[in-house]
Amino acid sequence: MIAIVDYGVGNLFSLKSSFAAIGAEVIVTSDPSVIAKADRIILPGVGAFEDAARKLRDSGLDKVIIEEAKGGKPLLGICLGMQMLFEKSYEYGEHKGLGLIPGAVKPIRPEISEELKIPHIGWNPLHMTEPEDELFKYISNGDCVYFVHSYYAADCDGYVIATAEYGKELTAAVRNGNVWGAQFHPEKSGKVGLNILKAFCEI
Repeated sequence: MIAIVDYGVGNLFSLKSSFAAIGAEVIVTSDPSVIAKADRIILPGVGAFEDAARKLRDSGLDKVIIEEAKGGKPLLGICLGMQMLFEKSYEYGEHKGLGLIPGAVKPIRPEISEELKIPHIGWNPLHMTEPEDELFKYISNGDCVYFVHSYYAADCDGYVIATAEYGKELTAAVRNGNVWGAQFHPEKSGKVGLNILKAFCEI
C-alpha cells in the first residue's frame, strides 16, 4: 500500500487517480499509524514552502516521515514535496526543511534570462544523469514531463539523477538512498508520469 501524505497542501485527487490508473493500492491519509504501516510514502505539495513546512510540523507528520525514511521505507517527494526533502529553502526568507537530502532550495530567477517567464510552466525533456536509476525503469532519456515551479534544488550535485533545461540545467529529480524527489508532476505528465509512478510502486 502507498500512503499519500495529506497535510493540506497537495494535489491529492490527481495523484490518487494516477495511482488508481496503474492499479496501485493507495490511501490519502494524515494518520501517522497508517503512514507507518504503508509500504511506500508519497509527499506531495503545492504552494509556499514556509506554509507547507509549518503545516507538516504542526501536524507532527514531519517526524513520522523522517523516521520512516530513515528506517528505509521508499519515499517520493513531488514538486514542493521534493523541495521539502532538502535542508532548507530560501523562498521569502530562510526556512528549515526535512533534511533528508543535502542541499537548498533557491529562486530560479537570478539563474536565468529575464526573457524567460517565472514560474517555469510547461513540458520539458528529462536529461537523466543516472539513467539506470530504478525510478526511470519504464521511461527513456528525453521523455517529457510537466513542470510548475519558481524555485529549484541547488547545491545537491551528488544527489541529482535528472535535470531539465530552462535557461540552464535545473534539478528535475534527486535521490538519496531510499528517498527520491521529482520537481515535475508525474500525475500531470501523461504516460511518462504514470510509468514513473509504476516504477516507484515496484521499488
